[in-house]
Amino acid sequence: MAEIHGDFQQLPLDAIHDAVAAPLDGRGAGDYWDLRVHRDKRQAIHVRDTFVESVNDTQAEGIGVRVLHDGAWGFASTTDVSPDGARRALGRALGIAKQLRRSGSDRVEFLPEPAHQATWVANGRVDPFTVPLESKIELMLGTLHAAIDAGAKFGEFHCEQVQETKFFANSDGSRTLQQRVRLDPVMDVGLLDETRGGRVEMIRADTMPVAQGWEYMTEHGFAQEAVELVSHLREKLASPSIESGRYDLVIDPSNLWLVIHESIGHATELDRALGYEANYAGTTFVTPDRLGELRYGSPAMHVTGDRTVPNGLATIAFDDDGVAAQEWDIIADGVLVGYQTDRQVAGRIGLDRSNGCAFADRWNKFPLERMPNVSLQPDPHRDTPIADLIGAVSDGIYIVGEKSMSIDQQRYNFHFTGQRFYRIRNGKIAGQVRDVGYQSRTPDFWGALEAVSGESTWRLQAAFSCSKGEPDQEAPVSHGCPAGLFRQINVVNTGMGH
Repeated sequence: MAEIHGDFQQLPLDAIHDAVAAPLDGRGAGDYWDLRVHRDKRQAIHVRDTFVESVNDTQAEGIGVRVLHDGAWGFASTTDVSPDGARRALGRALGIAKQLRRSGSDRVEFLPEPAHQATWVANGRVDPFTVPLESKIELMLGTLHAAIDAGAKFGEFHCEQVQETKFFANSDGSRTLQQRVRLDPVMDVGLLDETRGGRVEMIRADTMPVAQGWEYMTEHGFAQEAVELVSHLREKLASPSIESGRYDLVIDPSNLWLVIHESIGHATELDRALGYEANYAGTTFVTPDRLGELRYGSPAMHVTGDRTVPNGLATIAFDDDGVAAQEWDIIADGVLVGYQTDRQVAGRIGLDRSNGCAFADRWNKFPLERMPNVSLQPDPHRDTPIADLIGAVSDGIYIVGEKSMSIDQQRYNFHFTGQRFYRIRNGKIAGQVRDVGYQSRTPDFWGALEAVSGESTWRLQAAFSCSKGEPDQEAPVSHGCPAGLFRQINVVNTGMGH
């Protein structure tokens, strides 16, 4: 996948650019303008047990035009991917901006950015949209056959594939062409739990969404993982239920990434901190007046934001404000030192440049500030293995895999569960337990972080679609992290009396 798809490049991109640029450039009609030609190609395959549940193919494309006129935004979009379509969208966008200026809307201050001209194609060797559907189905059904042969009562396997291609141009002089592919393989197997009256219990693979091509699917070893899942589930069903109390927790990257996403990622979005996201999903306790002062967690906590990490779902060369990808600190030595920003909000905290977090999930959506890859860094001094974290616990639980979660509207109080839970006694794993949920408040939880494991344990985990905004937009994002050792966290029994 070293090149942009040829049929996209055959669109009249130069003429579309000129249809927007010519009426605006040098005439004072707008403070700023940009346009996006955006194609979104998707295929979702869902198989169950021994048959195909569904196959869904879609492709959609269009143009989005933004104009900043006298400090007011105007935006319009069209599915007419032509110069005439672009001109009509420009006219509507400019009309909206003028109307908003007359209505007295708050004046937008848009930070400067150098011009960029580049073509960028994300990592990935095998374009999934060139792989025959029959081959994909054969791989997925073969995986479920392996699980059923190993004793699973049923299995499901869903894989969504997305190819996103964008042409971007703006009044700064930027012209970029970008393409990326991502996959979301989700596999579940189930057994009957005879100890609970024949109740069905399921377990989900730790497999995460990836910004890679179909080579990931053929190289991962899903059939072997399916057999292992059945073994894990049998052990889980035979395990005792946890007793509520306070425990030391060693949290695997396959679980900890979701805590990072909810309690740090969303909490440090600057637009949310300024109150712009309140109606949809709440605001945050991480307000701008606490920048440089808030003790977010222990000194073992170093969290970065970036759009550059290889195979990250939020990795891109340029965002939808035309800002080049960057990496920066959000939390250093446990203290809040940065936010995620776009060109519209970065100036609110005295920055002179955005760190590149604008994204629109379709051509017909206005770009929002969206989460980059937000990651917890490993032990910088030694490559500490997870076994060493477990060895430092006399009475605790090792948590693997994410399941359900809840968090309040300030990103402060939360509850998380997982897929598998292993009792730790005197520094050693002592078998599985079940019905584990853990609760805390964000600064208390991260303040209880005593240590993280090392670089070799650091793994990229991901959310294939994270919701934000009104109307709702979905964004992909990865979170890298090692395992963490947390002291004396409140654990509750989620078994509803069983």
